[in-house]
Amino acid sequence: MLIRVVPGIAAGGHAKIRTGTDDQKFGLSLTDGSAQHAITRVLGQPRLELVGLHCHLGSQITAVKPYLSAVRRLVGLLARVREQHGITLPELDLGGGHGVAYLPGEPALDVVGLATKVRAELAGSCAAAGLPVPRLAVEPGRAIAGPAGVVLYRVLSVKRTGSHTFVAVDGGMSDNPRPALYGVRYAPRLVGRRSAVPTEPVTVVGRHCEAGDILASDVHLPGDVRPGDLLAVPVAGAYHLSMASGYNLVGRPPVVAVTSGHARLLVRRESLADIQERDIGL
Repeated sequence: MLIRVVPGIAAGGHAKIRTGTDDQKFGLSLTDGSAQHAITRVLGQPRLELVGLHCHLGSQITAVKPYLSAVRRLVGLLARVREQHGITLPELDLGGGHGVAYLPGEPALDVVGLATKVRAELAGSCAAAGLPVPRLAVEPGRAIAGPAGVVLYRVLSVKRTGSHTFVAVDGGMSDNPRPALYGVRYAPRLVGRRSAVPTEPVTVVGRHCEAGDILASDVHLPGDVRPGDLLAVPVAGAYHLSMASGYNLVGRPPVVAVTSGHARLLVRRESLADIQERDIGL
């Protein structure tokens, strides 16, 4: 087993997805000695085998520096474990949180640069502490799944009021609560037909009974966007399906794999019958 350590490092795109700091629910703190105490307890259990340390700093991290700080702090803990318990832990997992670009021009984590600098930092820190370099693991997660997915919405209605245009679609908070939870921004695009009409700023909203059910604010779509149109939202492969819910009894969407012009259903759409199956009745 590995012990998840909180190294006391603030990193991530929003306060609600920063998990490397103290005073939150994840992991065991270096600062107050919780991690060291947990290590002692695990080592005292003959049925448990401690093989290393793990940390996760947060999500949507676009800089390498927090990972280098984590390496130094965790190597310091590895050195203390050897000094206090006489064992050398062979594994170190730095977690994930690698940031991707949801909008054109947004920064993304340089994965090649991360690999080069983290390996160098780990080698240097271990040499300074007189430790062998442990087996290093990272968890790319979103960096792989995110760009691989595109979500498709169908426009249900277009409402023009004053200076605002609201484009309502057949999804929303039930399939993507992230904009409402912590302000993630997306870049919807009209697909399926060409339009020569100039774009205008609109707000793309969901179908649910929440004023906060907003998928994208101040995005530019053709001025003739109309019911029946399709909107595509790129970089939707991570967290959409895993965070989907049955809010307002709207069934979760299907998942379709597409390659070289061929499509294959992977997950079918959730139907009303699926939802009613759980009802026992009076």
